[in-house]
Amino acid sequence: MNLLRKLLFPFAILYGLITSIRNFLFNKGILKSYSFDLPIIAVGNLSVGGTGKTPQIEYLIRLLSDKYKVATLSRGYKRQSTGFILAEATSNAAIIGDEPFQFYKKFATIQVAVDVDRKNGIEQLLSLPEKPEVILLDDAFQHRKVKAGLYILLTSYGDLYSDDFMLPTGNLRESSSGAKRANVIIVTKCPSNLSPDEQNEIKNKLKLSINQELYFTYIDYDDCIYSENRKIKVDEIRVFDKVLVAGIAKPEPFFNYLKNINDACLSFPDHHDFTDKDILEIKNAAQNKIVITTEKDYVRLKGSLPNDQLFYLPIKSSFISGSDNFDKNILNYVGTSTANC
Repeated sequence: MNLLRKLLFPFAILYGLITSIRNFLFNKGILKSYSFDLPIIAVGNLSVGGTGKTPQIEYLIRLLSDKYKVATLSRGYKRQSTGFILAEATSNAAIIGDEPFQFYKKFATIQVAVDVDRKNGIEQLLSLPEKPEVILLDDAFQHRKVKAGLYILLTSYGDLYSDDFMLPTGNLRESSSGAKRANVIIVTKCPSNLSPDEQNEIKNKLKLSINQELYFTYIDYDDCIYSENRKIKVDEIRVFDKVLVAGIAKPEPFFNYLKNINDACLSFPDHHDFTDKDILEIKNAAQNKIVITTEKDYVRLKGSLPNDQLFYLPIKSSFISGSDNFDKNILNYVGTSTANC
């Protein structure tokens, strides 16, 4: 923790007090939460920064979309639009945000919508002729105006909410006591060989309630990179000189998976909107080399570099253990809720 953040500690206390009062008012029903007559799963975190929400949402899409009509609802962070928007053929990352656009391009059978007001967004989705049977709320753990039926809370390995402080001293959006609202807690971005002893140590730190489930996941990188028309094995390109570009919160694992000693690694802020100057920097670094970026950044960079030069590396969330139990519980919740509807 740097000196400035330590000096801002009084503001962290004030911020914590404000969020605690807000949660108290929702808990007591003084501020109203709205429920809906269909299964709604909210995925979120207590902290700012990347905890792996996008691959977790994609995991749920893969699990559910063969059986149900699935919709995702996000706020559309950094989009250049307002209000409710349902993704369609003319949509792009600027209109709906990079992560929702990634969902739209990747999963042809689902509905993808954005709205800062999640209550209004759900109402709009339910007014469609083809209304969804299950809605996945992206980054909505603090959006208490809507009461989801199931809450999945993510926390990063090595950056657990139990070890963090309130903003601006730390990175917490609300007190760690907010974790009590979660039905499922997932520790993300773990080493794939995380030992049972270390898992148990983390479990003790998080102080779970008796009815909460805990899982551990890791980022599983694809063994191929993809362009508009090609795919290449990672093992084939790892030894070649290339340019790696990432506009994500913690790019080091992405760089480390692909790079050799001669590669140029260009890092930009999370959800970065690439400018003409940025594109020129990438082109100057690349010359005739291939450029590999994250899937999220690819939807922003596509069209700015030649199709045969720009590639992306997909990732997915994989469970260290317990995936069958997780899947069973999610399917049971959705199936039971759908039957009750």
